[in-house]
Amino acid sequence: MSIWNGDINIQLLNDLNKNTLGEFMEINFTEVGSDFLKATMPVGNKTKQPFGLLHGGASVALAETIGSVASWCAINRNMFIGVGIEINASHLKAVTEGLVTAVCTPLKVKGKTHIWDIRIFNSKEELCCVSRFTTMIISKPYTLK
Repeated sequence: MSIWNGDINIQLLNDLNKNTLGEFMEINFTEVGSDFLKATMPVGNKTKQPFGLLHGGASVALAETIGSVASWCAINRNMFIGVGIEINASHLKAVTEGLVTAVCTPLKVKGKTHIWDIRIFNSKEELCCVSRFTTMIISKPYTLK
């Protein structure tokens, strides 16, 4: 049984990235499972730090992007939005090139807070970063475009 509210598809998720940090960083949603999302991000000039490694902040931006979208997928989108209230990340392995893939799965998706486990892998499918992201579900204050 799916944890998502309604029909969630790749096109819908990628359309959310238009004119956002996600689009600038070339984050691309690639898979929707019944209880997970996957997204990729290239390791390049936009995402590297001065020493040629994937910037830890870029990994965190990828984690927060996929986690925020996951909360959005799980709620009544006509009434609520999910806003990030806490994120942490442990960077386990340096990445210098290629594509990283984030896999977002739920730890808790009920009530006013959602907690997501996000694991980021390099092109060799080696674990590079582990993140935990918490969103607070709030009443929708405005219409999203």
